[in-house]
Parts: sequence; C-alpha cells; structure tokens
Amino acid sequence: MIVVVGHPDLTASTLALLEEELRSRLAGFARAGRAGLVRAGKGLPVAFGRAARKAGLAMVTVLPSRNGVPAYIAEPDRKAAGELLLLSQQVRLVEYDPADRTSCISADEGLLRSCARVLAVWDGSPSSGKDATAHLVAYARSHGVDVEVLWPQGAEHGAVQGELA
Repeated sequence: MIVVVGHPDLTASTLALLEEELRSRLAGFARAGRAGLVRAGKGLPVAFGRAARKAGLAMVTVLPSRNGVPAYIAEPDRKAAGELLLLSQQVRLVEYDPADRTSCISADEGLLRSCARVLAVWDGSPSSGKDATAHLVAYARSHGVDVEVLWPQGAEHGAVQGELA
C-alpha cells in the first residue's frame, strides 16, 4: 500500500499541481498492482484520491469509527469523505476521533506501519500544533517505511476554509 501524508493547509493551486504530479507517480504503482490508502479529509486526501482514480490505482479510504460503527465527520471533511468513498474500491474503519489531533496522529501512525511507501507532501518545516507532517515523516522512516517527499515548484500553504473538498 501507498499512503499519502502532508500539510493540511495547501492552496487550491498547490492541490491542482499535486494532483497531476501524483497521477504520474501513481500510474507506476497501479501497474505493479499496488493500492493507495488515505484517511478521509479535505484537501490533500481528495487530490490523492482523484489522482489515484486517473492513474488506475485502487484506493482504500479510512473512515473514523467508534465501537465498530462509522463516526460522525464534521464539515468540510464530510463532503470530502463522500467523494473519497466514490473514488475508493474499499473502505476501512479505524477507531479514532477526527476532532482530536492526538487521535488522528495515532491513526496515521497505524496506517504508516501498514504501508510499504509513504508519499509525503512536505516543505521540510517542523511539526506544529496544527501540522504533524514532519512527525509522520520521521515516524515512517524510523519504522523502515520508504518515504518519498514531494514539494512541487510553486507549492504554497494557506488554503482558506473550504477551498477544495
């Protein structure tokens, strides 16, 4: 499996750049019979899902659950989750609270341990209270997972609320 992690505040133009770059990279994984894995959310997960579909890569979307039942997903992630479900061949329920940063990071760490490769959309900045990308890259590397860092020329932070589903 190939999982994507990255900054949560990417601009719409950056997400469009990434969608195209990811599509070309994912085509090779699709030919090798691999699958993509993404935790439901707006922004980068949707760009990854769209790129995977165009590349012919099978997708698995992870949804939050409580006691084995899908958990509530707040807007704007709810709309994004709906699109990801349409793009996916499988859904995986994982126990985590999408409103709790620590719970989301723990869920991401579990996903990283189950994957062979991580595509990290990361500019090299340290983790912060809102962005755990640096932590997830270090975590994947410390567990022997191959990490490929992507930061296309012209990429920017600063997406406004609801810019891309």
